[in-house]
Amino acid sequence: MNVNGTPYRTIWEAAGGAVEIIDQTKLPHQFVTIKLRSLDDAATAIADMWVRGAPLIGAMAAYGMYLAMGEDGSDAGLAHAAKTLTATRPTAVNLAWAVDHMTALLTPLAPADRPQAARREAARICDEDVAICNGIGEHGLAKIEQAWDAKGETGPVNILTHCNAGWLATVDWGTALAPIYKAHEAGIPVHVWVDETRPRNQGASLTAWELGQHGVPNTLIVDNAGGHLMQHGMVDLCITGTDRTTATGDVANKIGTYLKALAAHDNQVPFYVALPGPTIDWQARDGIADIPIEQRDGREVTQITGRQAGAGGTNDLVTIDLAPEGTAAANYAFDVTPARLVTGLITERGVCPATAAGLAGLYPEKAG
Repeated sequence: MNVNGTPYRTIWEAAGGAVEIIDQTKLPHQFVTIKLRSLDDAATAIADMWVRGAPLIGAMAAYGMYLAMGEDGSDAGLAHAAKTLTATRPTAVNLAWAVDHMTALLTPLAPADRPQAARREAARICDEDVAICNGIGEHGLAKIEQAWDAKGETGPVNILTHCNAGWLATVDWGTALAPIYKAHEAGIPVHVWVDETRPRNQGASLTAWELGQHGVPNTLIVDNAGGHLMQHGMVDLCITGTDRTTATGDVANKIGTYLKALAAHDNQVPFYVALPGPTIDWQARDGIADIPIEQRDGREVTQITGRQAGAGGTNDLVTIDLAPEGTAAANYAFDVTPARLVTGLITERGVCPATAAGLAGLYPEKAG
């Protein structure tokens, strides 16, 4: 997708065997790329959220295994890399999927052959993610076209999203935003209500930024405004992403998604969740019981980082305290939206009901 008119992916191979990423903690005020050269670099990039979003975390984990094999391709090195990367973040299933996949691929190989095999497979995983997200976009486009037809092709289709599930959360295109980009390119007028998404403000800092870079009209709102907009007929449909989906259709996404789904259900607004196949946890049946919810540092709640107002063109960022000194803060990073509140799941293979039967119909080889 576009950054100042130049196409980018979120992760790519750089000279000298390094892997380069966009440091998303600096957005929207600074566009900074970082070269990662070691397993520790890759683990830090995931844990400190230089990269984030379930599909991109999986891609980063795959490249992390590649970087690790360049340092130590032995069986011990392979086991250490897998353990280190898996421990970085618990909720996004793509991370564990990528590590397990790379481990299974590399284990039978001689240590000397592991680095290049890992590099090739990490690149393939990235290309596959782009193809998957493109498919999600095509299938989700049909739902936006239906909303456009229902409005008599008057006025924009107003879509509410939460957190960032755009190209910054994947290798390219995105999940929840892919259908929006497809609609925009097809000439359908779309307008996106962007939840700020506290506490890390990924809607305000990332979604609004990437939509603006691509020329898609959008309006930033506080997290609690979504229900009000739905009550007044100002939302035609909701589309969010997910970091883990159970085999029965429950979805875990950024904290606050559940509340949006409740508001949508109460106001008869369609609520769709866009996801790639690797985000489905086929071993999980009950989202609340089976999906671990990451709890992050309370300072993400009590502090906020941004650019000083009136600073003009400076890129200096400042962090300020929001709460009284010593205030205890709980920072649950995700919540679970039950399948009963989800209108449909948008995947690279099509759109299905958020049910075990619906997912099994699209992925029969997994459901068995």
